[in-house]
Amino acid sequence: MPSIFTRIIRGEIPCHKVGEDERFLAFLDISPLREGHTLVIPKLEVDKFFDLPVDVLSGIMPFAQEVAARIAKVVPCDRIGVSVVGLEVPHAHVHLIPIDSVYDMDFSKPKLKLTQDAFAAIAKRIREA
Repeated sequence: MPSIFTRIIRGEIPCHKVGEDERFLAFLDISPLREGHTLVIPKLEVDKFFDLPVDVLSGIMPFAQEVAARIAKVVPCDRIGVSVVGLEVPHAHVHLIPIDSVYDMDFSKPKLKLTQDAFAAIAKRIREA
């Protein structure tokens, strides 16, 4: 059964896309820790991050770096935090989270509740940065 991320890649489930190329997709997390919290995924469905083929593993961070630079231009923050947890969805992914302190990356704290219009506006600002 395809992961929810594979279904997003196929266009079966909508997302607020902020970046894409032939191998990777970046979209806003629907349960963000901070405004601009973005997921970067390979289009190849592999459960565990370190099980990715070397060429995909070596390509995901440069792609994420470009997305992080755009996030930093439009979301006020000290830096963009990076996390690879891998328990939420059985599809390798990287979290890019605008942060001002380590607490901003605490996955146990309550998530933001944003409207679809707010997500769309944030995604547009990041895409256009």
